[in-house]
Amino acid sequence: MGRIFICALYGGYEGAATDPETIGSAPNEAKEMVFLRDLIVPELRNRHFEVIAVPDFDNPRLGIDWIDRRAKPGDIALGIHADAYAHSQTRGVSTFYIAKNGERKNHAQMLLLSFSSRVPDLPSRGAKPDTVTGTGSLAFCRRLTIPSLLMEIGFRIDSEDRQKIQAYRREIALGIADGLVTWSRDVQMQATSSNHTVPVHLKVNNEPYPEWGIAIDGNVYIPIDLADRLGVNLALNPQMRRIRYRGIVYIKAIELRDLNISIVSEIGRTYNIRSKHPFSAEEFDRLSGCGHTTANHLNDFITANNPEAIDQFPSIGEIYIEEAKAEDINHDLAFAQMCLETRFLTFGGAILPEFNNFASLGDRQAEWAKFPSLRLGVRAHIQQLKAYASNDLLVQECVAPRFELVKRGIAPTMRQLTGRWSADGQYTVKISAVLRRLYETAGLF
Repeated sequence: MGRIFICALYGGYEGAATDPETIGSAPNEAKEMVFLRDLIVPELRNRHFEVIAVPDFDNPRLGIDWIDRRAKPGDIALGIHADAYAHSQTRGVSTFYIAKNGERKNHAQMLLLSFSSRVPDLPSRGAKPDTVTGTGSLAFCRRLTIPSLLMEIGFRIDSEDRQKIQAYRREIALGIADGLVTWSRDVQMQATSSNHTVPVHLKVNNEPYPEWGIAIDGNVYIPIDLADRLGVNLALNPQMRRIRYRGIVYIKAIELRDLNISIVSEIGRTYNIRSKHPFSAEEFDRLSGCGHTTANHLNDFITANNPEAIDQFPSIGEIYIEEAKAEDINHDLAFAQMCLETRFLTFGGAILPEFNNFASLGDRQAEWAKFPSLRLGVRAHIQQLKAYASNDLLVQECVAPRFELVKRGIAPTMRQLTGRWSADGQYTVKISAVLRRLYETAGLF
């Protein structure tokens, strides 16, 4: 029977919010996750499962490497993490899986179902692909060679919610243990009843490709020669997962997503690798220019992530397109930035919805900027982007409080906003992640 690795993740993981207000909660977060892990491990051993508690590392990547050096076929790994963001309004638990993997999604749902049966008072927030996280991917879900999931318990550890985790700690551990047992047995059943490696048909930009790909544990791999043909510089991407199978080297297809190459599943075991999109990589990054989405695309995207958003901010998609067009700013990028800054218009923290501040704009008195209407709030956001993007004059009257304080044209690309708009070192990585999700939802990526 395969082994189960349990890893307590804390101190920040790829995709977690990086906010100064979360730093102080890291010690409590660490304690809670370690306590929980240390309850799960003996429970599984009592059920005659071989379980390995991953040592505590300050850097999550070290834990991933530690597991990878010891993992064998048939093993699984679970990372547990608590939401430390001080203003989070979320409750309950989510489980993240590697995107485009139906098997792993099913396992994530199994885990949540077992959890909910033990702890019905803590709501399930669903099984989610790792592409919905801040940076658009989770190393724990992607880098391990064995099937892995990351479970996030959505409580603010420094608030009264910490008492809830402590009160339910035993039930939480039992619920997770139940789910791990079901998941591990399913992996073993699949390993004994079918071939571990399954061939898949490939298409490139809708045209049949003569060589086959393979699927391993639900993850699609493509021949490395195809990656070369797509223009992927593998020397610059050493982290991409490579395997050798029957004399051919393959790479994990989902890793190409960060290079603006998408994988789309079609009928049966056919996968379409799309490298041609209605925009270039340069357009994807440039602040100036027009977007490619419609108002319906924008409104549908925000509603999918926050069903109450359009009721509170009607026609926000149309307004972003109109205001961005007036100042020659890419409305796709501006809208994605708004989604990141406001957490899809859920806000939380010092900026209130009635401020109509959609990009965390400050004023000249070191306070949060406030605007009298939705349109003027959007206009201020667009104008502040234009200050960074170009030296062109504003078309409309200036409402952005700090427009004139920016050195004009200093940051014409999205990646140059890091360190200027936000101190978060992964700021534009996170905007890019939201932008890719927007294009995927709109069918453009």
